[in-house]
Amino acid sequence: MKQILACSSLLGLLGSAAWASGQMVAISDLERGKQVTIRGVVERITDEDEFRLADESGSVRVYIGPNWVPARVGETVTVAGTVDEDIGPLEIHARSLTRADGRQITFEYHYD
Repeated sequence: MKQILACSSLLGLLGSAAWASGQMVAISDLERGKQVTIRGVVERITDEDEFRLADESGSVRVYIGPNWVPARVGETVTVAGTVDEDIGPLEIHARSLTRADGRQITFEYHYD
């Protein structure tokens, strides 16, 4: 049983790492419905579960709900997630956030 749990945990970590290790995309190149990895500076925290991330090409809203934002304004982070398909301003539904020191936070909530 311990081996099954260990394997399950390892597969979860590998899946998150694979997601986050994708090629970086500039915010200006985001496409609706695509899985992306972006890096930028936390521009502002707009709600307890949402913030704006900016790179040299623009900024985008990042939704991590129902979790609290695990970063500070001015911090450089990498976000992996899916660009929302809804009409309106672009928004990324984050799957993970990696801080500058390498700590990765995975968001377990699955979006419909």
